[in-house]
Amino acid sequence: MNLPELGAFLRTRRDRIRPAEVGLPHGPRRRVPGLRREEVAQLAGLSADYYTELERGSVKNGVQPSAQTLAALARALRLNGDERDHLFHLAERPVPPSAHGPSAHVQPALLGLLDRLSNTPARVITDLHETLVENDLARALLGGSPAQRGPAASFVYRWFTDPRSREIYPREDHPHHSRVFAADLQAAAARRGRDAEVARMVAVLRRSSEEFAALWATHDVAVRRMDHKRIVHPLLGVVELDCYNLLSEDGRQRLLWFTAPPGSRGAEQLDLLSVVGTQELGAGQDTEQARPAG
Repeated sequence: MNLPELGAFLRTRRDRIRPAEVGLPHGPRRRVPGLRREEVAQLAGLSADYYTELERGSVKNGVQPSAQTLAALARALRLNGDERDHLFHLAERPVPPSAHGPSAHVQPALLGLLDRLSNTPARVITDLHETLVENDLARALLGGSPAQRGPAASFVYRWFTDPRSREIYPREDHPHHSRVFAADLQAAAARRGRDAEVARMVAVLRRSSEEFAALWATHDVAVRRMDHKRIVHPLLGVVELDCYNLLSEDGRQRLLWFTAPPGSRGAEQLDLLSVVGTQELGAGQDTEQARPAG
């Protein structure tokens, strides 16, 4: 692993990002035009000490950063596809597919819109409902992003295989969400064509969930673009919101955000959520085991 080159590359990418681009205040006492090391670490979910070691090319015992860490840094530093691949090459890690998956490169147009949605819960997910990036209000409403890899990174997969994933919705709403998830997955499977990842997921779901198998056999298909949701929040109770989806041009990623009509109880609860934030949420909750991705 070329630690000096890796560190230099991270430093130059950090220097070019302005705080406002990632929703941070510029502040009168800021001495550098770009981001501080601790800010990059926070955006990537890393410790400040570890990120500093990476930049300085002095990681203890030469420990390789994981693919998950590299993907998080690529998102935090707003790397384009070529830059992301270069980062993986410098770390001597296999370059993951860029089209989809938990380590996918977030499409710049969706990321730019997400950065501007500071007053409403919002996130970017794949067409398999894997969370790529989200804002603070999304974490406060939906919980923290899960650490799972493989099929379990998909909320649709967990919806049909892990009963805990359904606790985010009132029980009477479960049949509706099951139909919506199955129909949306039908569309994703057709769009991807002969995609081994989707084929494996569908095969496992058909074997492990009678409900999914029955819904899949209907061949109902519908790309989700808007839905009305009742979300069970541990502090706010049931929150009624509208969820909107904006799809990327190839349909493999989507920006989704939650809102409520002005003056409604849902709007009041969102205002309260912005005050409460994530500080009261239990550390054990994760986004798509207990909360919906889309």
